Amino acid sequence: MTEREDTALIQRYAASRDPALREAIILRYVPLVHYVLGRLGVLRQASAEYEDLVSAGLLGLIDAVDRFDTARGTRFSTYAALRIRGQVLDYLRSQDWLPRGARQRARAAQQAVNTLWAELGRAPTEQEIASHMELDLAKLRQALTDASHMILSLDEAGVTEEEASLHEMLPDEDQLDPAEALMEKELQGRLIEALEALPQREQQILALYYHEGLTMKEIGVVFGVSESRICQIHAAAVMTLRAILQEKAIPSNGRMREGRSPHPGAVRSLSQEVGRP
Repeated sequence: MTEREDTALIQRYAASRDPALREAIILRYVPLVHYVLGRLGVLRQASAEYEDLVSAGLLGLIDAVDRFDTARGTRFSTYAALRIRGQVLDYLRSQDWLPRGARQRARAAQQAVNTLWAELGRAPTEQEIASHMELDLAKLRQALTDASHMILSLDEAGVTEEEASLHEMLPDEDQLDPAEALMEKELQGRLIEALEALPQREQQILALYYHEGLTMKEIGVVFGVSESRICQIHAAAVMTLRAILQEKAIPSNGRMREGRSPHPGAVRSLSQEVGRP
């Protein structure tokens, strides 16, 4: 079924509220649930609760079908993905599914990255982080996997005096208020500078994830590594971004250093996706 046919199906349901059409739409978009879980780094083979998360995502999909307003001009797939994501995150928060020890390891890894960034003035390597934490590389990578499961956020990264989230501080693209537009430019400039400080591989992974919309599994194929390894690298990259922003060591003029290209198209997506609580 083409996108045009999908749109026609949804419009017919919006007009008729036919239960048969509702079921057809839900069945049509079930793969979107698995896609969203992949985007969140939830690995089917690594999570005993994967089917429970699928069920939570399906509730989000059903809610999207029932609430979608065709008059808003938004693509249903975009709206549904947000509802699915929100439902899955609500489930994870309610279940507190990560063991306390895993959370402690993830937080210890974040603190190590913060300390090493302040000392080195650059993104620390995994070996440096492991040495600082007095762990072997395998245990560090497990901590990074734990961190990826915590759905890392740039919230409370100290990017403003009010400690508001980056997601909340960036206005809608249609917002024309000059003061808010200036604030958006400044925050995007800070995030661009933070991205520039990452190794090229991490920049590429973040761009593929936040700008190109690839799942962790798809990115793993691109780099020839496992899905879990991409989750680890992604978690380490986000930890480094948080460390940079917390350190407030980034110029806020929004200018990029000559010869560097951190995929500016990913900036807004990164600030919105990673900045959500």
